[in-house]
Amino acid sequence: MRKRAMWILLGSLGLLHLAIIFAGFLAPYDPAAQNREFPYAAPSRLDFVGGNRPHFRPFVCVPELSDEHCVQYPMHFFVHGSEYRILGLLRSNLHLFGVEEPGRVFLLGTDSFGRDEFSRLVYGGQISLAAGLVATFLALLAATVIGILSGYYGGWMDESLMGWAELFLALPWLYFLLVIRALLPLHASPPATFLLLTAVIGVIGWARPARLIRGIVLSARSREYVTAARGFGGSDFYLLRRHVLPQTLGVLLTQAALLVPQYVAAEVTLSFFGLGVSEPMPSWGNMMSVLQQYGVLVSYSWLLAPAIALVVTSVMYWLLADTIRYWIQSQ
Repeated sequence: MRKRAMWILLGSLGLLHLAIIFAGFLAPYDPAAQNREFPYAAPSRLDFVGGNRPHFRPFVCVPELSDEHCVQYPMHFFVHGSEYRILGLLRSNLHLFGVEEPGRVFLLGTDSFGRDEFSRLVYGGQISLAAGLVATFLALLAATVIGILSGYYGGWMDESLMGWAELFLALPWLYFLLVIRALLPLHASPPATFLLLTAVIGVIGWARPARLIRGIVLSARSREYVTAARGFGGSDFYLLRRHVLPQTLGVLLTQAALLVPQYVAAEVTLSFFGLGVSEPMPSWGNMMSVLQQYGVLVSYSWLLAPAIALVVTSVMYWLLADTIRYWIQSQ
């Protein structure tokens, strides 16, 4: 049962990341495209019945003069529209769905500038998830190097490195992150801001996984088979590669599943307060920044979509971490 749940969870996470990678294909519009005649438009309702007869394809009803009179625009699939890049390399203008002009389909409504929220949600996921994944990689890379050096060689190196780890663990990371980000340039280009953001988040989070890896290395280096391999002339590099590093894999996987949602939330927090990726490039954080206005929060509930996406993503990663932990214990 656990194995089936693990595969279902991995499949769901895989589909989520594929949807984010192919955001341009899923999104019907460019995330920066404005429709000033549709500010705060409610999500489009897809119907299959119109004019007292059923339709074989869904359509949207766009009001013409009043809410009682509207024009029906059938949904078309695999349509051509605005150009985008897949992974920044492949150009394409093929979209999964769309309607003919002058119709509009807003699955999750629009913001104050009439920008399609669904398109911005999937494009914003590219920034937020990429920040979490890259920052996790940086943090675990630093944690692996520091944890191995500290645990394997011990002595003054262990004391100094773990002293720094204790210092980083004692700091309130959110305030520390805000201070460091505030010291960096506020008017950098979006790509530069993204790189600075991920680097700062990744550097801050190395301490806890480094302590865990250190503990595993301390235990592994005293095992009898490691001592025997050292007695037969095995070098430190061979012992680390062959006997020590494989034992850290489970902890690294678990920590990765735990750190990704934390770092996604960190990016969302910074962007929410205007210290992260800025407009017009969407991220889940700057999409939610408009919710600081109470009137918008209580009147346009569809603008909560990025918050829901953040919660769903975080829960999926936490369940993955729990599944990995159970798999390690059952080995």
